[in-house]
Parts: sequence; structure tokens; C-alpha cells
Amino acid sequence: MLIDKIINNLTLKIMKKRIFSGIQPSGNLHIGNYLGAIKNWVKLQNNYESIFCIVDLHAITIPQDPEELKKRTLEIAKIYLASGIDPEKSTIFVQSHIKEHSELAWLLNTIAKMSELNKMTQFKDKTQKEGAEKANIGLYNYPVLMAADILLYNTDLVPVGEDQLQHIELTRTLSRRFNKRFGNTFNIPKSFVQKENMRIMGLDNPTKKMSKSATSEYNYISLLDSPEIIEKKIKKAVTDSGSDVTYTNNKPALKNLINIYTSFSNKKPEDIEKEYENKGYADFKAGFTKTILDFIIPFQKKYNSLNDDEVLKLLKDGAKKIRPIAEKKLFEVKNKMGFVL
Repeated sequence: MLIDKIINNLTLKIMKKRIFSGIQPSGNLHIGNYLGAIKNWVKLQNNYESIFCIVDLHAITIPQDPEELKKRTLEIAKIYLASGIDPEKSTIFVQSHIKEHSELAWLLNTIAKMSELNKMTQFKDKTQKEGAEKANIGLYNYPVLMAADILLYNTDLVPVGEDQLQHIELTRTLSRRFNKRFGNTFNIPKSFVQKENMRIMGLDNPTKKMSKSATSEYNYISLLDSPEIIEKKIKKAVTDSGSDVTYTNNKPALKNLINIYTSFSNKKPEDIEKEYENKGYADFKAGFTKTILDFIIPFQKKYNSLNDDEVLKLLKDGAKKIRPIAEKKLFEVKNKMGFVL
């Protein structure tokens, strides 16, 4: 019976597809990050072999305060854990703890083309203010490092938002190109966009995505904001003309708030409309605030219970667990490229 159970568990593990994703330890992680990524990861870990990284090498493509970077890295790890990512089901580690990420990125640089990187819209968006000429090479080369992250672990699926689809397509292009030139080496991963995901827009501007790098703190609700700050931000959140709580494209600000409300309450938009029928925005915002706090307060209680030293050990254990896959893949890549090993 015991042998049968072991065999069944091994078979199940082999059959599971592998997913890889990560978040940068920069800025304030907000409810949009949670709804767009982490909430889905928690569900996916039950059905996929899951690898979740804290991508600190990506973070330094913009200037970072060293002490703040260390603090944020542990903060992201604790947010993962407090959200429900289970280290027994998923592997959690820090990108820079596995040197193969950087080395594979360099090797992939030799098959990536300038024309491909010049098309990356995220680079254009991020350099719009100061101009591409002033950007560092790391920011320009960001998609190649992302490709290395994914290809290093024989990833099958990459849970991403729509804004990352172009990067996944580049990853697929590089994997095909390498395989054609050096023989079958890399999986060709697929992007995995949850259809039910909604774009969470800023509380201060429903035409722009909620952003952890936003200049105004009233753009987002941070996962670590106090209840008092959250209440204040929701009170100041932009609404549309009129006072009826209706879910319509004609009221983009209110529609965005209802989208967030439904995501945390598991209610449907029509349920929200009915609940606040003949009521105004003040009543709606009061109910909205309560729904957010019903999630945030227990989340923060779990977050605050986590010890930094224990979390760091968990991250190092995760790297130790996953490192053999990275080492094996890099050895295979270098061998096929003709390096003396």
C-alpha cells in the first residue's frame, strides 16, 4: 500500500506541468498585484509544479537603495506566504541566489537581436519621460533576463498579465532559435493569462493601471497600508458624475471600484448594483472599505507573524531545492554551444 502511494505521488508529480513567475522587490505591492498575480498563484499551486521567484536582478534595472532592496526582498517573500503560497507545494526563492540566471541571460544575449528588443513596448513606456538614450542597458536587456528565468527551469506555463505577453513571445522566439541552432534544449513555454482577470486601474485615474511606482499614494491600496490609510484612500477615490451605483462603461471610475469590490467579495457586479440601489457613493464606499479590510486585516496579521530569519532560511532552502535544475540546464546549454566543461 505504501509503495502504491509513493508511485501514485510520483506519477502525479511527473504529470504536473511546471509554472514559473515572479515579482520585483521594488515599490509598494498593492491589491492590483495581489488580484492580478498572487491570488491566482495560490490556486495554481494545487494543480501545477510551481516556482515563484523574487526577481531582484530585474529590480536593479532602476536605481535601488541597497538597504531598501534587502528589506523589500524579505517583504515580498512574506507577502507570498501571507497570501497563501505554501512552501510545501511551491518553491520560493530569490533570483540572485542562483547565479545561472545571469549566466544564461548572457548566453541568450548572443542569439537575441537588437531589432527584437527595440520593439519592446515596456522599455518605451519606462523611458518615455527621460528618453531611451539615458536608460541603462539592464533595462533595455530586461526581456532577455526574463527569458533566462523561464527557460532555465523547463517551464511549461508562465502566469502573466497582458502587459507581459510580448516578453513571453520573445522567450518563445529565443527558445526556438536556440533549439534550431544547437539542437532541442529548451521547452517552448506558453503564456497563461487567466481569462477572469480584470485590469485593476488606479483609484485616482481609471484610465491608467494601478501601479506600485505611481507618484501619488492615492493611486493604489498597498497590501501593507494601515486600515486608517485604506479608509482615507477609498474616500478620496475618483468616482463619476451622478450618484447611482451602476456597472457600466459610461462610469469607468465606478466600474473599476466595483471590479475590485467583486474580486474581494466574490459577489457579481449585479449583486453590488442591487445592494446599493437607491443609495449613494458614500454607502458604496463604506461597504467597499469593509470588504477590503475583511481581507487586509487577517492578511497583515499573518504577515506580521512571520520572522525575517525564518523567511530568509526558507528562501535559501528554496534555492537549494531548485538549483540542481538550473545547473543541469546551464550545463546542457554550454555543452551544446561548445564550451569546454
